[in-house]
Amino acid sequence: MYILKNAWISIMRNKGRNILIGIIIIVVACSSCIALSIMNAANEIVSSYDEKYDIEATITMNRQNMLSDFNKDSSSQEENIEKFNEIEELTVEDIDNYGNSEYVSSYYYTSSVSVNSKELEPATEEIQSSTNNKFRDNMGIKNERMSTGDFTLIGYSSYSAMNDFILGTYTISEGTISEDFESDTCIINSELASINDIEIGDTITVVDPDDEDVEYELTVTGFYTDNKEETESDMNSMYSQSVNTIITNTHVIDSISEKDDSLRVSIGPTFILKNSDVVDEFSSELQEKGLNEYYQVSTNLDKIESETESIKNLSSFAIVFLIVTLIIGGVVLLVLNMINVRERKYEIGVLRTIGMKKREVILQFVSELMIVAFISLIIGASVGAVLSVPVSNKLLESEINSTENQVNQIGENFGKPNMDFNIDKNDISEVSTVEKVTSINAAVNIKVLIELLCIGLGLTLFSSISAMTSISRFSPITILKERT
Repeated sequence: MYILKNAWISIMRNKGRNILIGIIIIVVACSSCIALSIMNAANEIVSSYDEKYDIEATITMNRQNMLSDFNKDSSSQEENIEKFNEIEELTVEDIDNYGNSEYVSSYYYTSSVSVNSKELEPATEEIQSSTNNKFRDNMGIKNERMSTGDFTLIGYSSYSAMNDFILGTYTISEGTISEDFESDTCIINSELASINDIEIGDTITVVDPDDEDVEYELTVTGFYTDNKEETESDMNSMYSQSVNTIITNTHVIDSISEKDDSLRVSIGPTFILKNSDVVDEFSSELQEKGLNEYYQVSTNLDKIESETESIKNLSSFAIVFLIVTLIIGGVVLLVLNMINVRERKYEIGVLRTIGMKKREVILQFVSELMIVAFISLIIGASVGAVLSVPVSNKLLESEINSTENQVNQIGENFGKPNMDFNIDKNDISEVSTVEKVTSINAAVNIKVLIELLCIGLGLTLFSSISAMTSISRFSPITILKERT
């Protein structure tokens, strides 16, 4: 106890020097607190992106394999087309088989089929044809393998499959999308509805282009608007590209195909993987299950990593800033303590002469620095905590606003401004709520305070090395003789 008492007396006797040391520690503590808070907030954002974005895997054409296997000779074009048409298309059974994997948390798919209609007149034959071709090209579907009808009937298995609405390419202008994905309902383009005087609640009949006896009735529950940006070729078109696209659910298309198994149905699956580490394993598993060599597994992993790249860079900057601060602060404190020990050399000699042991003298000097450091750490942590709030808020503000706006926009795209998205994250593939980054409480938490305490203790011990070394080497008789 007397050592602490002497340490406090010494601190009060040398106020100027200890205030200078305290200021340095306050600056180091404040800077460290801000840096640690930024790192903490950055890690929260990176973690939120892991929650916000699912790892999506899709099956696409492996055109590189196709080009390497197909003949490049112009005289072999017919042979290449024949090979191309012999590639088996994906079926619902295939998707269920691939989705039954330990690496997959859930999956959904989109079906497409070309149909005619007894009630609807297509916008124009030219528009209809280009629409069908464009959709099939995007899905990797072979045009020559499907009958060409006036309309493209697209079926979704769930809301999560409807990326055009999630991303805002399509929005509901009137009515709504049925929540029952096994109902005989559909939505049509508002332009097509205007051309044919269709109203919500009307019934339309779609038929097989090759066999009009195969028909299916659908109830119109809403109209959608195509918000896709126009290309130069679209500028000369009267209607949007999706004018002859009818949107329904996969149950409808499955029912139609059951009536006519010769009807060509194209399917585009999306698998939600459990994490980014299983991408290669999932791809290998699909190959083992018989996935054609001309198909490949593609993911959105690159997109997710690019989204968090700037945040990770910010975290790296905070780490470098913290290291530089600690190095500079540690060196300055070390020099100040060396000067302090030299100035108090006579005091050390007196204390040793009156019987105080070396370790007790060292403990007193370390205690002095510990007391100053503890008080300074409290002040520095308090200032840093206050300053870290606006810094962290600024860092999180963009992400929070972006997430909220996206969720609200998705509801409007579906024609449901108050749509409840408080569901499992797998139900929305592109955007989901991010609850963990909506609060600033995580900016300065127990973890940051413990890290600050460890930093303060480390700096104190490091800067006390000079005192420990010098005091252990000093001889009290030599000191007193030099004094006299």
